[in-house]
Amino acid sequence: MEINKVEQLTDNHNQLLLLADPNQLLVDDYAQRGIVYEATEDETLVGIMVLLPTRPETIELVNIAVAEPFQGKGIAQEMIAFALEIVKKNGFQTIEVGTGSIGFEQLYLYQKCGFRMVAIDRDFFVRHYEEPIIIENGMVLQDMVRLSQDL
Repeated sequence: MEINKVEQLTDNHNQLLLLADPNQLLVDDYAQRGIVYEATEDETLVGIMVLLPTRPETIELVNIAVAEPFQGKGIAQEMIAFALEIVKKNGFQTIEVGTGSIGFEQLYLYQKCGFRMVAIDRDFFVRHYEEPIIIENGMVLQDMVRLSQDL
């Protein structure tokens, strides 16, 4: 798998970003302001992530998505490892991420990669998304769990 910086977003990039975040306006905003990386295998787009500097020495992983046929194969973990390495080389001291409070797989992945829970942003998804985000078993996503890792 190769991971490279993206200079120009394509429709395929956008569709992948929307897998992880269904709010097109938010995706457009942070994709424009952030640093976008794509993961490819044999020239096939398999994953994407956006890193956004938020404060001095702090960067946030604001979106990471893996194409459905490639999920469960360790690609997201490889991408996060790449992100940790690249942001550390670029002088960042802390990396943050926010994810849904009822996304067990995502919470597990981030903690497996060394992130620790630091806060809960109550009603984040209610405030920032017009349509409710429904997770398995009909649960409505409301809160965001904030995680961080000191590098």
